[in-house]
Amino acid sequence: MRAPRSDGRPRGTARRWTARLALLVALGALALLLTAAGVDSLALLLVGFAGLAVTAAALWWTLSRHGLSRALAATLALLTPGAVLLAYATVGLLWAVLSALALWAVAALIGRAALAAEVQPPPPRGHRTPPPKAPFLIMNPRSGGGKVGKFDLVAKARARGAEVAVLDPARPRDVGELARQAVVEGADLLGVAGGDGTQALVAGVAAGRGLPFTVISAGTRNHFAMDLGLDRDDPSACLDSLTDGVELHVDLGLIGERVFVNTASFGVYAAVVQSPAYRDDKVHTIMRELPDLLTHHTGPRLTVRVGEAVIEAPQGVLISNNPYGLGDAAGLGRRPRLDSGALGVIGISVDNAAQAAGLLRGHQSRGLTVLTASEVVVDADAPEIPVGVDGEALLLPTPVVCRVMPGALRVRVPRERPGVPRTRPPVDWRALRRLAFSGGVASGAPGGPDSRE
Repeated sequence: MRAPRSDGRPRGTARRWTARLALLVALGALALLLTAAGVDSLALLLVGFAGLAVTAAALWWTLSRHGLSRALAATLALLTPGAVLLAYATVGLLWAVLSALALWAVAALIGRAALAAEVQPPPPRGHRTPPPKAPFLIMNPRSGGGKVGKFDLVAKARARGAEVAVLDPARPRDVGELARQAVVEGADLLGVAGGDGTQALVAGVAAGRGLPFTVISAGTRNHFAMDLGLDRDDPSACLDSLTDGVELHVDLGLIGERVFVNTASFGVYAAVVQSPAYRDDKVHTIMRELPDLLTHHTGPRLTVRVGEAVIEAPQGVLISNNPYGLGDAAGLGRRPRLDSGALGVIGISVDNAAQAAGLLRGHQSRGLTVLTASEVVVDADAPEIPVGVDGEALLLPTPVVCRVMPGALRVRVPRERPGVPRTRPPVDWRALRRLAFSGGVASGAPGGPDSRE
């Protein structure tokens, strides 16, 4: 007899019954509307979907217009949801609509629990290796709002035998050159307490020299640390990798000759962050620059080639070192694994309000392209284009070639660590129906690690 799961996910027969329960609750939501409103329930659904579409279109106009047009569109976006709710309340069916939505949300949560086992990859295998004898760490005291000082990372690292170089904000240094010099002087492990941009630069040196690399989660967002399963609340816990650690072999992304650990972004966002005013006034800069960029009045026109697929004139492209999960808004910040040997590609193309409303369809939207590949080429009608690489704003000559380097980085992590947050799959009702009545879901179910679009 197989032991029950220890991660809270249902197994086998329990999963089938969980899928059936999700479908039953979803049917209950529809039955509630039919009972409360009868044939008028169809009209209620149409009013709700129309309200969503109008709100999405109004948000597009808000972002893509200037002046009075923007103000009117923003007002429409704010008033439309209220008008829909008022319409439901006027006919005395607001309670039914809200109750049905609550039941539908419960059904979605149950459905995700049933599908989760299909999309959760096994954790990367850790290799026991001897502790480093001469670790060298680079620490940025300003990163993450001063986490290096707050958690006393310098003293704690030195107590574990590490040599520590603390960056001086008043005297910028080439961290890549600093790491290379440390290797020449005998360092047998490199590490960084800082942002993901600095992590990437030093990780590239470690991979090139075949040395292990350790991540200390002292940045602001710590995406790389999160996807490695490290403790992001207490960066000092990451220092345990120096004395009681295991090695993981993970992929690296390469854009031109520069390494990235998370993402390379092209299009609107990359262009906005190039503005000198962005750092001092992010919101106003974004709202000022967005209309012309979104409507292609300014900025380069991109062409993205992913194998045989071509994405023409997208407003935004995100290329990631391993695909990000797309199950929900929170999942977009997580990668189920870092050793799949593939780049993730997300392209967004929206040229009008109708296409903006179409994004509500998620994966089925014509404006959203989700692909994976080992190489991606981004070209443009300009000799160079803005690119955001792990949060760093760059200008790169076209065409820009992105590649994945499978298993290129040896990452040393603490043996005891929180682990990678579990990704939540999108709710695929067809997959739930197959699971509920035939007992299986195709391995390429949407949201799984092998999905292609």
